[in-house]
Amino acid sequence: MSSYLTNPYLLVPLILWSLFWKGLALWRAAKNNSKPWFVVLLAVNTLGILEILYLSIFGKTNTSERDA
Repeated sequence: MSSYLTNPYLLVPLILWSLFWKGLALWRAAKNNSKPWFVVLLAVNTLGILEILYLSIFGKTNTSERDA
């Protein structure tokens, strides 16, 4: 396992993957004014899995509430 973590050809893409999804999810949580999700997404690192779930299922914006 440690050989995988010291291999930069594997580590760098994993870090970039995680940063992309984390940034996108944090931006959406802030835009939705969802403080609990923002804190959880910031504190928990799941290599993008939780972030993708938030973006696709839990963090959808309700356009009717935003327009009112």
